[in-house]
Amino acid sequence: MKVHLTNLLQNYGNRVTDQEIYRDHLHISELADQYDYESVGCVEHHFDPGYSMCPDNTMFLSYLAARTSRIKLATTAVILPWNDPLRVIEKISLLDTLSNGRVIFGIGRGLARREFETFGIEMGTSRERFDEAAEMVLRGLEEGYAENDGQFYQQKRASIHPAPMSTFKGRTMGVAMSPDSAVAVGKLGIAMMAFIQGPMREMHMPMIEQYRQAHRETFGTEAPAPKLIDLTYCHRDADEARRVAEEVVANYYMTCVEHYEFGGKHFESTSGYASYAAAKEAIDTMGLDAVVDTYVNAQIWGTPEQMIEKYKERREIVGEFDPIMVFQYGGLTGKQALESFELFSNEVLPELRKL
Repeated sequence: MKVHLTNLLQNYGNRVTDQEIYRDHLHISELADQYDYESVGCVEHHFDPGYSMCPDNTMFLSYLAARTSRIKLATTAVILPWNDPLRVIEKISLLDTLSNGRVIFGIGRGLARREFETFGIEMGTSRERFDEAAEMVLRGLEEGYAENDGQFYQQKRASIHPAPMSTFKGRTMGVAMSPDSAVAVGKLGIAMMAFIQGPMREMHMPMIEQYRQAHRETFGTEAPAPKLIDLTYCHRDADEARRVAEEVVANYYMTCVEHYEFGGKHFESTSGYASYAAAKEAIDTMGLDAVVDTYVNAQIWGTPEQMIEKYKERREIVGEFDPIMVFQYGGLTGKQALESFELFSNEVLPELRKL
């Protein structure tokens, strides 16, 4: 089992300066290299520091490329509809050169209406934009030039320099939080990545199976192991671990409700997002408190021993998978997050590697 770390760069409640949040995240990210995590990553988000604030994860990772020596650098999600595909190819190739081939390229489609609207992009076109851009970018990274004649992206042939160092096959992944995204990622032949939202068997396994089936039908081989992202908190005292997790994980989920407008009706009428209407339905049916409780208990947190057992239980359900840890979120930063990271890294990480 390969264990990864990613950064959300969330300034929850704007309690400190944005610069302090970055300092905290960069410190733990550099330590992850010393603990031999497989990769350190960062998501792309804009305009809402209370949710997530990294407008260019390739720039964030280029800093870490110079500050680390072994750890791989993952663009947990470059949101393709928000970016010029040609520039994405150039930035990823440059980052791979700067890091001596340590890049894991992660891509996503985007979900927040506010981000699409601020960029002036019709959210209802995101599925088509993602599919077209993903094929263009992945092709460009293999061939060393960008070229496309599609509905959204017209690009005459352009040579990429610095040229890609080596193939990105086997080191590319895509966020899949809906059935159509799971199928799209499977058809691209890249690893599926998902943020844990609820019960593994009932909520996530159907999409994982759709991903596996799409890959199998397209390539005739078994799909790469999915990568599953949890909000993490590790403490020696089980009661304290629960107390903190119930606070900070709930804090984070409420920022999701606000940022993505999970209580709104726009998903029903936006092409490609009908499955997200289930979030509003769940809130209406179960009540917000019950939905938050489900979300909190779906994450993996606790004492080192509890976390190891939870990962073993998940593997019984999923089969082979790689965990991606999030240590800072929902007001969990600074010394408290660092202590959680160090306890996990010293006592849980070595055991997960053995699985």
